[in-house]
Amino acid sequence: MSETDNSVAVGLSAWQREWLRDVDAYAIRHPGETETVALFRDFMRQHADAAARELAQGHLTGAAWLVSSDGARVVLTHHRKLQRWLQLGGHADGDVDLIAVALREAEEESGLRDLAIEREIFDLDRHWIPDHRDVPGHWHYDLRYVVRCCGDEQFVVSEESLALAWRDIADMAGSADYDESLRRMARKWLARGLR
Repeated sequence: MSETDNSVAVGLSAWQREWLRDVDAYAIRHPGETETVALFRDFMRQHADAAARELAQGHLTGAAWLVSSDGARVVLTHHRKLQRWLQLGGHADGDVDLIAVALREAEEESGLRDLAIEREIFDLDRHWIPDHRDVPGHWHYDLRYVVRCCGDEQFVVSEESLALAWRDIADMAGSADYDESLRRMARKWLARGLR
């Protein structure tokens, strides 16, 4: 952080400072994503309660890029409410530890138990969630982490999903069958050269 950032950071909560450190580290690894990083930094600085679902304009969420032990496949959910194939993840519900949120969501939504999570942010994505029943439309500020399946890959479909599927990451990178954020994560994963 710059000197100006340090002086303003004094008034921030410990978890806001941690969020900002993690996002700043992400910015160094992904210099082409300055606009996205700026959106996250501004939101995190302005809202100590950014992880609370009750924050009406939007909130932080945690997600998992849950890869197979060989690194070739990722689990996707056919999301019941949004009717799209997405990565696993969800609301923090006030938990300021977004790494723990991403791991918990991966376990709850897949039924997989022998999982390991990387501590650095893999991807940032801000996306609009449309009105649904009595919940007005709002932004999700999604922090995504790599979660590796280290054991049995037999998932269990939760009530939040219509279906789950292991998908080949190399096939996803350029496929119009997936939204841009999934293609972006596939490209990031393939660029790491990890299998």
